[in-house]
Amino acid sequence: MRQPIDIEAVLASDAGRESARGQAIGHSRLGRPIEGFVLGHGPTRITLIGGCHADEPVGPAMLKKLVTYLESLPTNDPLVAGSRWRIIPHVNPDGAVVNAAWSGLTQPVTDHQGLPDEAYDLVTYVQEVVRELPGDDIEFGFPRDDTDLEARPENRAVAAFLQAESPVHLHASFHGMGLAPGPWFLLEPTWISRTTKMRQVLRDTVQSMGYRPMDLDRRGEKGFSRIDEGFSTRPDSKAMAAHFEALGDHETASRFRPSSMEYVRGLGGDPLTLVSEMPLFLVPEGSGSRDGPRFEKGTEGRKRLLAWLQELISGKSSEAARKAIMEVGILPMPIRDQMRLQLAFLDRALALVTVE
Repeated sequence: MRQPIDIEAVLASDAGRESARGQAIGHSRLGRPIEGFVLGHGPTRITLIGGCHADEPVGPAMLKKLVTYLESLPTNDPLVAGSRWRIIPHVNPDGAVVNAAWSGLTQPVTDHQGLPDEAYDLVTYVQEVVRELPGDDIEFGFPRDDTDLEARPENRAVAAFLQAESPVHLHASFHGMGLAPGPWFLLEPTWISRTTKMRQVLRDTVQSMGYRPMDLDRRGEKGFSRIDEGFSTRPDSKAMAAHFEALGDHETASRFRPSSMEYVRGLGGDPLTLVSEMPLFLVPEGSGSRDGPRFEKGTEGRKRLLAWLQELISGKSSEAARKAIMEVGILPMPIRDQMRLQLAFLDRALALVTVE
């Protein structure tokens, strides 16, 4: 019988505890080790990764807690007796180091329960954030086939680790957004009809926590097609390449390889694939006035919003910059609430794929 994930117990786990079960599955471009974990011994096969984009630290932090939690369970607990987990908390250690100037700093906030929590500082984020260029990010860098030795070393290492468990029932890649109106959930297109109840439960969870799902219709751009409020199909490498081809950027288009979702599905079976998108900072709904922040879809929209924020805080002291940001209504999203929603997404997915 399936046992739900005890989300609060996961959040209470010590992510910094040394694990004897981790293994170096490969190394980054700069030689840093990439650590993977194999946990459990059941028939439901699950692969989870985080950190594909250098500026998205919450997924890796959550997965480290999840690893600690799963390691603490007795061998007869349904979560480990019924499932086989392959987890790579951070596939991008070089990106983590580059972004440590802001991701290593937090400020005190309260979560949706009114309890003490932490969040990132937007001023430091705007000043220090670094993200790989399109065509070089790890999510869309998985080998096209076994002979594709030009893929990033991170991708080749992760691909081999995931392949060893194939075919799987569930694969999730935990992502984030710098600034957005609310949480966004991306699903495998072939599973849309099988996720109706899951989507409603997650919407209810988001709203019960005092947030609003981001409702964005990108009309198929880069593979994003709206399913319903808060949900879209996951992106697709061919659609990504087509987007840049249409812009005349053939060099960038040629660099797109399969995503982790496409790679896992290419290994066989009919896995449910997921991408979570949690905002680090919440942009107020209805923004767009001349004096307010402007949330726009896509990479160019993100660049324009960051440029707007850079201008807003330019020449100000840190204290004055934070006051200016508060006045336009941008709020940091508590880290623990981001993790709660990532784990709720994972838990509802497990309910759909668990092999009894």
